Amino acid sequence: MPRTIRDVVFVDGVRTPFGKAGPKGIYHETRADDLVVKAIRELLRRNPDLDPARIDEVAIAATTQIGDQGLTLGRTAGILAGLPQSVPGYSIDRMCAGALTAVTSTAGSIAFGAYDVVVAGGVEHMGRHPMGEGVDPNPRFVSEKLVDESALFMGMTAENLHDRYPQITKVRADAYAVRSQEKAAKAYANGKIQQDLVPISVRNTNAEVGETGWGLVTADEPMRPGTTMESLAGLKTPFRAHGRVTAGNAAGLNDGATASLLAAEDVARELGLPVKMRLVSYAFAGVEPEVMGYGPIPATEKALAKAGLTIDDIGLFEINEAFAVQVLAFLDHYGIADDDARVNQYGGAIAYGHPLASSGVRLMTQLARQFEEQPEVRYGVTTMCVGFGMGATVVWENPHFDKADGGSK
Repeated sequence: MPRTIRDVVFVDGVRTPFGKAGPKGIYHETRADDLVVKAIRELLRRNPDLDPARIDEVAIAATTQIGDQGLTLGRTAGILAGLPQSVPGYSIDRMCAGALTAVTSTAGSIAFGAYDVVVAGGVEHMGRHPMGEGVDPNPRFVSEKLVDESALFMGMTAENLHDRYPQITKVRADAYAVRSQEKAAKAYANGKIQQDLVPISVRNTNAEVGETGWGLVTADEPMRPGTTMESLAGLKTPFRAHGRVTAGNAAGLNDGATASLLAAEDVARELGLPVKMRLVSYAFAGVEPEVMGYGPIPATEKALAKAGLTIDDIGLFEINEAFAVQVLAFLDHYGIADDDARVNQYGGAIAYGHPLASSGVRLMTQLARQFEEQPEVRYGVTTMCVGFGMGATVVWENPHFDKADGGSK
């Protein structure tokens, strides 16, 4: 019996505020799975018409799947969040694109008819579980020259990308970073970000005075409003002497979680759930691991081709800012100006942080807000580079698109 492919929609998305990894970070005493639980509970609170028993799957991504990020996180977090025990769950890993892959994997199942409603998201507690903790890369990668040794170090891959694009200077990267901080501060000032943040109660110890107390986290910790070109100019280049990648023009090491609700469009309408974005296409692509930041370019080309669109059809871009050079390489490839108004309107990971496997849903949540505000825009893209040489792109359609407003993209 032939099946009808169903339209898949992004119903809602939330995230915790992102924190700085390490002993001084806001989430130092907070478990990774508890961050996911808070995000799932917030989705349910915001969508009271959804019977939790209607959720068919919980897919949660983590890059370092050990400790409080292990134990089949989608299943355990679902139980901890109070979902019925009939709701299954699983874990997923595609490094930085973990949450994005959780969305696309479950979306494919919705389109096929296996699921009606799902929760998809991700978490990374880089303070508890540093990137690469417990891994054992096969020595053949280097001994047989399957990859350049620099492929194992993300900062080095960013320096390699600078080599590949000599026109992307440190000054350009720093200028992009300053704009990201400025746009993030403006988005906060205008109340664009807080709507989708889950306040988190945290227990912290003040080592200096020996005090322990509770607090409420309501904003992203990594942001540096007031960043200037002068303040970035003197930062060290830790990955290469006289290099171009610094802590100022790259995302930091961060903790945080995201969660989203996806559904078949007909089911969302039936249940009275909001329809914030409609999935058009998605694609993943592999590139040389030593220049992993190049990945969004071929991934976007594939996703656009599958959708029958061109880059000129895209009215909004949410590009993960693992490194400024990676975004700038994408923009250069497509002939888009560094300060194009369509790109990362609320700022990006350089300001907010990049807790690896969680970030894909942050991009989607921000794009959904922009769609709502801009009905003249028809299509948007969420895209990101992925460790060990990959790119991931999702093309979305704005359900609020109004041709009467003169919209075309």
